[in-house]
Order: sequence, then C-alpha cells, then structure tokens
Amino acid sequence: MIYNTLAHYYDALVKDEEASREWVSWIESELAPCDCLELACGSGEITEMLVKKGYTMTALDLSEEMVKQAKSKNLEGSIQFLCQDMRNLSNLGSYSGIFCLCDSFNYILEKEEIDAFFHEVSQHLKPSGLFFFDTHSLDRLDEFDTEYNETGAFEDGCQYQWSIMAEDDYVYQDFAFYMKDKVVQEHHIQRVYDPIWLSDTLSKYFDVLKVTTDFDIEGIAPGEKYFYVCRKKVQE
Repeated sequence: MIYNTLAHYYDALVKDEEASREWVSWIESELAPCDCLELACGSGEITEMLVKKGYTMTALDLSEEMVKQAKSKNLEGSIQFLCQDMRNLSNLGSYSGIFCLCDSFNYILEKEEIDAFFHEVSQHLKPSGLFFFDTHSLDRLDEFDTEYNETGAFEDGCQYQWSIMAEDDYVYQDFAFYMKDKVVQEHHIQRVYDPIWLSDTLSKYFDVLKVTTDFDIEGIAPGEKYFYVCRKKVQE
C-alpha cells in the first residue's frame, strides 16, 4: 500500500503551512463554514485548519497510516476520520461542501473512473452544494519530462531519495527510504487530464463556477495546478 512508510515522513517532506493557508482561503472565499467532507485528507493539515475556521469536518483517506497521522493532530476528537476509498461514499450522507485537495484527484487513473467519481461526489452533495478540487496542470508533464531527483535525511536518521518523472499523461513518483535495517520503496502513479475534457465531464453533474490556475490566475493558464469550484446541478 502506498503511503505506508511515506505517511510517517509526509509532513517532514512536503508540509507547507503557507500553502495550506492558501487552500483554506480559497475554500473560505467561496463557502462559509458548514458541514463538509474532505476526500484523501492525507495527514490532516488542511482539515485541522478548516475546523479552526468553523467548518464541521468529516475526512477520509485510503491509507490507514495517513489516517493515524491525521488523528494525532486532532486530539480533541472534533473531526470524524474514516479509512476508505474516496471513489465509494455509499456509507456517507450528504454535505454542503466536498473537497479533494493537493492533487489527490490525480491518483484516479482511468477516465471512466473520473466520470464515476464526479457522479459519486454529486450524489453526496446537498442541493447547491459545492465541490472543490485541484489537479496537476498540463505544464507539469513538461516540467517533469526531465527527471527530478531529491535526496535528504530525516531527524531519525532515515535517508531518502525522491524522483519524479512524467511520461505521456502520467506522473511517476518513486520514493526510497534507507533505514538502519532495510530499504523501503514506494511507487506512486498519477494521471494528468486535459482541462477541456475535465470541464466536459464535470458538466454532466456540476455547474463549473470558477476555474483558476495556481489559486489566483483566472482560467486555464501556465502554472502548476488548476483549481475548480463546482456546484451540484439542479436535478430536472
């Protein structure tokens, strides 16, 4: 299972409080505090910030280890955490807002699954509920056409190597963790989707209210991520 080992080092590797605040501000700008569901919540950094802003949060992640990390930050137990696949929400109710953040969306690798995912999300939004998600931009494929490599060490002495490579529509991330008695490897695959296709697919279930690049550039433009704010369509 991916994130089994990475979960323990996730915050040390990628935590960015300023970026987390930007995600929260983006949500706040479109949705007042209400009952919300976060999909693929990871270590719960943004989830915790949203609770402090007054949002009532349910959050889920496929990785049991990630859920443990998230729970460790929420000592007062104000967030309901679940370990499950974000593509199946059949055990859950309806929410005023649903979020899928930090390119978690890109772990869905088939177009048919994307369509089914959008439908599933729409079924768990209240009337006029909002769906927020971000996705890697097409520029990321060019950025990682040449392999990116990073090495370093964590406070416990574990050394790591992180490489990112893009090929066709896919981004491949490989992690190696060099511990005292073993080497653990994790292989992550994400897929980048054309924004025109995304908008067409979204339109079956949502009205796309706003699309920005890197939070504040209107529309699809050169950058790292596209940000979508969508409202559940009124059923005819």
